[in-house]
Amino acid sequence: MTHVVARRPDDVTPEWLSDVLGFPVESFSTHPVGTGQMADSVRFRLEPGGQSVVLKFAAADDTSRATGLALRSYEIEVRCYQDILPTVGIRTPHCHFAEIETDTGWFTIVLEDMAPAQQGDQLAGCTIDQAAIALEELAKLHAPRWGDPSLLDLEWLHKGDQAASGTTMIVQGLYVGFRERYADRLTEEQLDLSARLSAGLPHLFAQRGGPLTVTHGDYRLDNMLFGTDAESPALAVVDWQTASTGPGLTDASYFLGAGLLPEDRQANERDLVREYHGALVAGGVDDYDWDTCWTDYRRFSFGGLVMAIAASMLVERTPRGDDMFMAMATRHCQQILDLEATEFLPAADAGAP
Repeated sequence: MTHVVARRPDDVTPEWLSDVLGFPVESFSTHPVGTGQMADSVRFRLEPGGQSVVLKFAAADDTSRATGLALRSYEIEVRCYQDILPTVGIRTPHCHFAEIETDTGWFTIVLEDMAPAQQGDQLAGCTIDQAAIALEELAKLHAPRWGDPSLLDLEWLHKGDQAASGTTMIVQGLYVGFRERYADRLTEEQLDLSARLSAGLPHLFAQRGGPLTVTHGDYRLDNMLFGTDAESPALAVVDWQTASTGPGLTDASYFLGAGLLPEDRQANERDLVREYHGALVAGGVDDYDWDTCWTDYRRFSFGGLVMAIAASMLVERTPRGDDMFMAMATRHCQQILDLEATEFLPAADAGAP
């Protein structure tokens, strides 16, 4: 099989696809898919036969691509498809090919086309049933590698203290610009909470403990493909650029905080987290009690606001991107307040950048 990266869609040829897929491809047509801002995805409809695959490439936008290279996001996704996802139970599109030029960041991933699956919509939110499915799949990611010490040997996945210090530096460096850009779209309470979070990140990271597992890092609706009929998988999860080692509840809290509209989250949050905890136990996690699970869920409710601050300032700015990041910021602020999670932050008078 070829190990040559096709940097952009125009670099893909029928011969290249034939080599990757293992059957003859004579020609193809292309159509952009998805709403990703750190990478570009394109559907290739193949002839003869009419079947299709989805190819993922580094972003054409220079700013987004430079970010992906600097954060090793592209390498992380390729390595996940190569080494991690075959060892866990979460449903993802089948990966036919994944390679990267680590020195340049250019990469190609060739995936099973999940059409007619429906991509989730972070702005619209999801149903309670969809949230339950997403958490069930999340437990299939977390449980198989829960507390697995071999994860610590994967330097591209496990960043440890380096990740905490790096995230703190990025968020605190970007916060002033975030506040200036979005001051007219956030309330004073939300802005004050964002400032308090930015200042308190070292304190929050110091409290992180317990068993580590593989985390998705951006487990939200835009990265989920929901089946539309009984013959399709109920859910397939994509976009593994922010995968890492960490506490599993970071993903769960991040997902529910913005994936459900606030009133739906408030009414169903505890029951959904209980179902997730039950799925962990069923998956073999026998040393993580419910009270600890719920405390961790509350403690890690800040993750979505961290992502909104950082990601909004690091990728190409678009109208939909602004709407999405503001939905994340406002919903996660409300989640933090509803859960009374500010108790995990330093005192409000400790200062802010």
